[in-house]
Amino acid sequence: MAQKPSIPKGTRDFGPVEMAKRNYIFNTIKDVYALYGFSQIETPSMENLSTLMGKYGEEGDKLLFKILNSGDFLHGMTADEVANTSTLKLAAKFCEKGLRYDLTVPFARYVVQHREELQLPFKRYQIQPVWRADRPQKGRYREFYQCDADVVGSDSLLNEVELMQIVDTVFTKFGIRVQIKINNRKILSGIAEVIGEADKIVDITVAIDKLDKIGLEAVNDELRANGISEEAIEKLQPIIKLEGTNEEKLNVIAEVLASSEIGMKGVEECRYILSALDSMKAYVENSTSVLKNELQLDLTLARGLNYYTGAIFEVKALDVQIGSITGGGRYDNLTGIFGMPGLSGVGISFGADRIYDVLNQLDLYPKDAMNATQLLFINFGEKETAYCLPIANKARANGIRTEIYPDSAKMKKQMSYANAKQIPYVALAGDNEIAEGKITLKNMITGEQQLVTPDQLIAAIASEN
Repeated sequence: MAQKPSIPKGTRDFGPVEMAKRNYIFNTIKDVYALYGFSQIETPSMENLSTLMGKYGEEGDKLLFKILNSGDFLHGMTADEVANTSTLKLAAKFCEKGLRYDLTVPFARYVVQHREELQLPFKRYQIQPVWRADRPQKGRYREFYQCDADVVGSDSLLNEVELMQIVDTVFTKFGIRVQIKINNRKILSGIAEVIGEADKIVDITVAIDKLDKIGLEAVNDELRANGISEEAIEKLQPIIKLEGTNEEKLNVIAEVLASSEIGMKGVEECRYILSALDSMKAYVENSTSVLKNELQLDLTLARGLNYYTGAIFEVKALDVQIGSITGGGRYDNLTGIFGMPGLSGVGISFGADRIYDVLNQLDLYPKDAMNATQLLFINFGEKETAYCLPIANKARANGIRTEIYPDSAKMKKQMSYANAKQIPYVALAGDNEIAEGKITLKNMITGEQQLVTPDQLIAAIASEN
């Protein structure tokens, strides 16, 4: 008996309905990116491991899918060496390539490799799949799409301001209520400095970034396990628990970080971004904010990726229990890893798969997003089909998504096909219709039928587009 086919855990098939929904997501995001002057690029699914390793921290390196070298990858090794060599060392010998973990590091590689061709600042967007060897769970997949936008070659915080507007515009178009969280890695570095644990910045940020998931006590336990002193943990508590308006939080943290130069730089950057967005509200009619969604300063937001150096962002859906659906930040040093120091960048990434799940749960897809067939011509035979073909072509020329049933099957079968595909209109042409130069048009939703000319048929359906 043949083995039942399956797909790897953490991956999914997408049928026509799912693809129509996903394309709605991709096209909406593309349209907004284009409004802000971003251009599209693509990079290969696999990169050299030397490009990927060391860019995502120790945890990220473990989640890279590595690709075995082609041919005899064991060549030159004895059985004893294979048996007694650690997995990581074997992987280094057997694998020179890996599937991309995100789109930002490949983008940095692209910028360095194509530097002479690019006009800086370079604003690019990229919508492609990425892979992570993570444990699959709700909202977390091993293969998923990211929809990134990045600006490199500009230190201006206006880029961060525009990215916040892009995020807000995209989710407003989707109809998803979100909370946009913002923080700054310089503030986090300043916090680590003033509590006396500057060398533990990575351990501190990784721990407090889990606050929403594991709670305050578990965060404190993790800090202790990482060697953070009780005195430092005690100093951290009021900062983690800080509440109030964005302005109130900034004022408090500015007092706390008064002795930290890097911390105060982070405060100034956050203040600029928030003030710039606030100043635009005067130009938005009947609005108290330029953004439709709440922008909240969250001092516990850390973002796990080590390459962020400035502002960091994260977006949470308010009406669905799911993880972050968008994230990003400023990364001043990323291209320096590839031999081009001093090129600053900032970007965001929409998690298309999680957005897909949110739109499904909230049933927010517009009907016209499905791009389904609108009109089906019933096939009664060769003569009737020859009559319908030019009418069908004219319907398509007028933007009506049209099918002709390919076989002269029983009427019941053809109507069942229309019902199964939820086609709203069916066109029938027999001897009588052909003699009059007309078509019987049936509305499959109301059951109403009418005899119309081809032009009237087209006008009736096109008016609903």
